[in-house]
Amino acid sequence: MRLSSDDAEIFYTVMGDGPPVVLLHPFPANHKVWLPAAELLASRYRLILPDLRGHGQSGTGAGSATMQKHAADLLRLADACGVGKPVFAGVSIGGYVLFELWRRHRERVSGLIFCDTRAGADTDEGRANRLKAADDVEKQGPVPFIDGMIPKLLGDTTRTTRPDLVERARKMMLEMSAAGIAAVQRGMAARPDSVADLKTINVPTLVMVGAEDTLTPLSEAESMQRQIAGSRLHVIPRAGHYAVFEQHDGAGKAIRGFLDGIKTW
Repeated sequence: MRLSSDDAEIFYTVMGDGPPVVLLHPFPANHKVWLPAAELLASRYRLILPDLRGHGQSGTGAGSATMQKHAADLLRLADACGVGKPVFAGVSIGGYVLFELWRRHRERVSGLIFCDTRAGADTDEGRANRLKAADDVEKQGPVPFIDGMIPKLLGDTTRTTRPDLVERARKMMLEMSAAGIAAVQRGMAARPDSVADLKTINVPTLVMVGAEDTLTPLSEAESMQRQIAGSRLHVIPRAGHYAVFEQHDGAGKAIRGFLDGIKTW
């Protein structure tokens, strides 16, 4: 299904029936990251899986794909699906979008799941690297960028033992255009710091991280969990930054257990 949101058309799919859960994928991927884990959740929950603007089958729109634009897209999607107050799960950039949504529309959030993400803004060096990567991908196309990202996104175990998953991940990432990659990189470079917002989160929250994630390592997840009152931490073994994709069974069971325990939905 598709939704018009300002200057971009947002693609999304819906699975299952029950209390609503919105699943946000990482960069530079799309909703397919979640599909294996979603199979474990769809028997009890209604799952809404969008492609964030600039990713997959969604449009990019004009200019940078900022967190404010993503959050506005997400709110329109929830309205279009008739969902008042879902639980939101976000991997990597998906988590960045959820911080923005929480700041602006926390009354629409029943619970949060942060997967392989961080609350802090980019350092000056990180911001400069993103902006350079955006410029480079516009000149060289997406293939060099994607191939350079795979060792950072997938854990050692996946890369050494699951060449099939590596190839599936690469194929999925290559569904993103050079223009989309550039717009999303510039949007992430401009994102605000969200560390101060952690202490304001007062809904059920699960923090998940792949044990082999080097981009947003366990220390980041532990820091987030300590600052979100009442939150839980779950470490997914043998997985990197794309943990929900690499170890979908373990990730899906952890999320299912968390969702089943929410009493005030």
